[in-house]
Amino acid sequence: MSPPDPTSSNASRPQPRASTGVAWRDVVADTTMALIRLERRFDPFVRPAFDALLKGPLDRLTTSLINLHRRNLHLAIAEERRMVDEESVTDSIVRSFTQQMTDLWRPGGVERGGNTKTHGICRGEFTVHDNLPENLQRGIYAKPQTFKAWVRFAGPGPYAPPDIDDLGVLSIAVKLIGVEGPKLLEDEAHTLDLFGLSTPTFVTPDAKANAALQRWSVQNAQLFYFLNLRAPRVLDMLMQAIHSKTQTSPFETPYYSCVPYLMGEGQAMSYSFWPTTSARTPVPRLPLRPPDDYLRDAMVAALSHGDVELEVRLQLQTDPHLMPVENAGVVWPTALSPRVPVATLRLPRQTFDSPAQLEFAKRLSFNPWHTIAEHRPLGNQNRVRKRMYGELSELRHQWNAVPHEEPTGDEQFE
Repeated sequence: MSPPDPTSSNASRPQPRASTGVAWRDVVADTTMALIRLERRFDPFVRPAFDALLKGPLDRLTTSLINLHRRNLHLAIAEERRMVDEESVTDSIVRSFTQQMTDLWRPGGVERGGNTKTHGICRGEFTVHDNLPENLQRGIYAKPQTFKAWVRFAGPGPYAPPDIDDLGVLSIAVKLIGVEGPKLLEDEAHTLDLFGLSTPTFVTPDAKANAALQRWSVQNAQLFYFLNLRAPRVLDMLMQAIHSKTQTSPFETPYYSCVPYLMGEGQAMSYSFWPTTSARTPVPRLPLRPPDDYLRDAMVAALSHGDVELEVRLQLQTDPHLMPVENAGVVWPTALSPRVPVATLRLPRQTFDSPAQLEFAKRLSFNPWHTIAEHRPLGNQNRVRKRMYGELSELRHQWNAVPHEEPTGDEQFE
């Protein structure tokens, strides 16, 4: 693969072919990816009917089957239990990501190991609602207030392919600015980071499984993580398949935290972001090939016409087994705990796609531990992310010779 152009942020590049060292595995992995890309061209024609008729029942059935195979840890609300080999698992994940980033990119053009392709980074305002229930008045939700924010929308990674060739998953990262008080990470003093994926569960249930996935990812053959006969993850693959789709715009899908956080002492929560409109942007040219960056084009068109809003909803943990802290592969059922609207994320009408603003995204570092004690990240996936995100961010900034920047919200771009 030719080296990326360091002056072009997230220019689309094809995903490398599988390199497992076993010919039949390479053929199976590459053929499967080709079939997924073909399906993406036709997905929008059947997705509305699928979502209306099948997504909910399949989601509940898959969750039930996953729960049948889970051991009850008998934890309390918001209680954690460390994995025995958590540090070595973290070491393995960091090694795999470092190897893959080294293989994919060259200094000056190194992208993130995950959530790789920047579709856009936009100015935002995060406004906490008035009159929240008393048990939700914790941390940043303790009172009505508005924070400036930078909001990054991205593809899943670890590649930065043309949009129609990705896995049908999007991510959001929100950096709130002006959040005062001691932080759990000291590299930023005035920010708090929020995250979401367009699937309600992580691709792996725990950090040990994540380490296995990343070892296959280095070989560009993630399929064999799911179809491993020694530890099959077919139900996790099905859960991802139910929610993965040909995206129409990063503004037109919900995003889920997938992992829990404290909501003050003795409470655990997950959070999500929900579009306030049901409108869908047509994907151009289907079933032929759309433009490589059609998702960014959809964002540009939306914000050139007016504001975009996402509703922020919190869901409290009420059942420690069916709403687990240490397993990120289980959807927390809304029948046990509804999602409550608590804030609005508004993206005002703006122009955001200048090269300088896209490059600005490279100078930012997002980490779930950029937060306050009242919202401490919970669970093994979050504990691993603390070191993983920090070390990989530091490597990326070193390789690109750009400083880590704590934003003020007042940045200007030509």
